Amino acid sequence: MRCPHCNSLNTQVKDSRPTEDETAIRRRRVCLDCSRRFTTFERVQLKELGVLKRSGKRIPFDRNKLERSVEIAVRKRPVSPEQIDEIVSSVVRRMEGFGESDVPSSVIGGYVMEELKAVDDVAYVRFASVYKDFREARDFEAALAEIADRGPPAKP
Repeated sequence: MRCPHCNSLNTQVKDSRPTEDETAIRRRRVCLDCSRRFTTFERVQLKELGVLKRSGKRIPFDRNKLERSVEIAVRKRPVSPEQIDEIVSSVVRRMEGFGESDVPSSVIGGYVMEELKAVDDVAYVRFASVYKDFREARDFEAALAEIADRGPPAKP
């Protein structure tokens, strides 16, 4: 494993343990050259997933890209890194159960919105504003009305 700090290949595993949902192995590593520590995750990949974009183009699925999108939506919100990982893992499991190896981006976005709605209302609206391409205040009002219709806000 290459060190993300100095790019050295001289790294060592110090600790391994399963994640809370037991879908991955979390490994703490140390670089023997720069002595810095970092964490990696090992996950089972059942099949090679692809994303069908609205344009019809197929691109390979990138878990890191999905994770970055969720991180942007939850930025400065009371959502832990473990919750982010649970959201991403849940979306990936749902994609794997979709039945096809190529999943439309609209389906993936819907999965993410469902997960975020259950965790944090503000993160949900942030993600929805990009995913649904909000153009005016009325779009935000509709999303907020949808949240208000379901009862009290979600607790972190």
